[in-house]
Formats: sequence, C-alpha cells, structure tokens
Amino acid sequence: MGGVKHFVLRLLLIVAVLAVWEFLVKLTEVPEYILPAPSRIFFAMYNGFRTNVYPQHFFVTLTETLLGFLAGTFLAFLLGTLVALSRRVEYFLYPFIVMFQAMPKVALAPLIIVWFGLGLTSKVINAALVAFFPLMVNTIVGLRSAEEDRINLMRSLAASRSQIFFMLQLPNALPYIFAGLEIAMIFALIGAIVAEFVGAERGLGMLIQSMNFNMDVAGQFSILLILSLLGLCLNGIIVLARRHLLFWEVANTGGDTDNSSQKGGSV
Repeated sequence: MGGVKHFVLRLLLIVAVLAVWEFLVKLTEVPEYILPAPSRIFFAMYNGFRTNVYPQHFFVTLTETLLGFLAGTFLAFLLGTLVALSRRVEYFLYPFIVMFQAMPKVALAPLIIVWFGLGLTSKVINAALVAFFPLMVNTIVGLRSAEEDRINLMRSLAASRSQIFFMLQLPNALPYIFAGLEIAMIFALIGAIVAEFVGAERGLGMLIQSMNFNMDVAGQFSILLILSLLGLCLNGIIVLARRHLLFWEVANTGGDTDNSSQKGGSV
C-alpha cells in the first residue's frame, strides 16, 4: 500500500506542476514561441502520433540507442575486465582510454558522420562511445573491490584464476556493473540524439532540428517529453533486471538498491 500511495502522490505532484505551469503561462501571456503551455505541448504530441510522424522517428532513435548501448557496454565490460585483471594492460591501455574519453563527443560527432554517413551506423557508434566509459570505470572498480583475503583464501584452496573471477570477483562487481549500466543506458540515448543533431535522415533529434527551423516550440517540447519518458523506461528496465538478478542484494537491503547505485554511480 505504501508503494501505491507514493506513486499516487508522485502523479499528483506532476499534475500540480503542470497546472501551475498552465496557469502562469496564461496569466502572464507568454508568447508560445518562448514557452508554450502544457496543453499546447500535449496537443502537439497528439498530432505527432495521429499523423504517424512521431512513431517512425521514435523507433529509429530507440534502435540507435539500444544498439549503441549493447555495443558500448560489451566493449566497456571487455576492456574493463582486462584492465582490472592485468596491471600491464592497465599501464599501456588505460591512458589512451582516458584521453579518448576526454575528447568531447559533440566535437567527435561531425567526424563520425563524415566517416560513416548519415545512416544508422554513425548514430550507433556515437551512442556506444558515450555509453562506454561509465561502465568501464565501474567494471574496473567493481572487480577490484573483492577483498584480498578472500582471493588469497581461494588461491590457498587451489582455485584457478577463472574460478576466482566467476565465483568471487564477478559476483562482487555486479552491483557496480549494474550501476554503470543505468548510467550507460541514459548516455547512449544522449549520444544518439547528439549524433542526430549533427546530421541525420530520421530520428527524434533530427525532428527537433526541423521544428527549430519552423519555430515549432510546442513540438520541440513534446519531443523532449517523449525522450524523457523513453529514458525513464529504459532506466526502469535496467533497474528491474538488477532487482531480479541481484536477488541477494535485494534481500540484504530490503528491496532498496539506492545505496549501491550511489556507490557505483559516484565513480
């Protein structure tokens, strides 16, 4: 009952904020091209879905985000594991990774568009690059967080390196990894939108740019709302998977995983 009550209160708060927004815009007579009222935003969203314009661009952005997330997190987990388990790999490889991460992805996006074109590939690559670093850092920290005494104990019991990894280090790192996945999913969406801003044939980012030229501010707000809801849903999928897979963490915290998320996300 407590969860339902909190959900209802959250909805009421959202409705109250929208009502105040609507009232203030009507009271002050702010022009629509500066700040549209929520009613105009929802009307623009309705028109976008009614004419089937929003759905086709929505699924393009969603595809770019998911593919970029999968590619970026796979590479991040692989390199993070190599760096965490090998000091030699860390010594030679990690500086290049950090220098590459320091490059603004907004500045790299035009080059990626030039190299890979306006299609799906360039958006996936940009999304993967943005999603890469948070998970890689969390993977390294998580794998190295295993207590040295436990590792030495397993070695004394003749455990192989792979057994130590899969039975101790990886389970210990999973809370960190899932915290990194939550961040990486949102970053992948941002990376896809940034690439669409630079140059794209389809996608919600391209649609925002088109509306900007037409001064359709209500339409831009409606797409921003769609992107916010999309990010919330994608993040919710990762959180749901975390609660099901990390059952021991849920049992220890009584279903509250916020502490571990903050631990992993603060890296």
